[in-house]
Amino acid sequence: MRSPVGATLVTLAALAVPPLRSAPPTPAPGPALQTPNPLRRPDVVYVPMPDNLVVALLRLAQVTPRDVVYDLGSGDGRIPIAAAKLFGARAVGIEIEANLIRRSHDALNKAGVADRVVFLHQDLFESDISRATVVTLFLNPGVNQKLMPKLQRELRPGTRVVSLSFDMGDLWPPDHIQDVDGLKMFLWTIR
Repeated sequence: MRSPVGATLVTLAALAVPPLRSAPPTPAPGPALQTPNPLRRPDVVYVPMPDNLVVALLRLAQVTPRDVVYDLGSGDGRIPIAAAKLFGARAVGIEIEANLIRRSHDALNKAGVADRVVFLHQDLFESDISRATVVTLFLNPGVNQKLMPKLQRELRPGTRVVSLSFDMGDLWPPDHIQDVDGLKMFLWTIR
């Protein structure tokens, strides 16, 4: 199921949106900018999301050029890059693994959207996500449920949260569920 993000971005290059006049999102100053604790292990194993699902997830969230998309556990950066390249959004990828941050920067340089995307080498549980208008997740049920209070506490009303494959359990029922290629996508809106 591994599919390089570059293939979709090249194929869909005709959909590219002109750069925004505003600056790329800047992370808030403070402890969130520090390198994650080197003893802290990632909560999930990195599995690249197929490109068609990246696009479907961003469509479910109704991403527009006015949005700031935060991808928590951004892996190789394909979701933030697609959000900028295909939807004109600004985006922030937060990833705990240094090797994936390097891969994200390599992909970002090739994609030509460095003016709209920032990758942060951080722990998603310690990062400031309050500037997001859309949050994307491809984690697991336990991490989603552990993350739920942070999402509800830090995100502003109207912010959309989308997740591939994993919901938040009975504690936070989704507003919408969509099936794409036999996989479920979940959407919540912060109230």
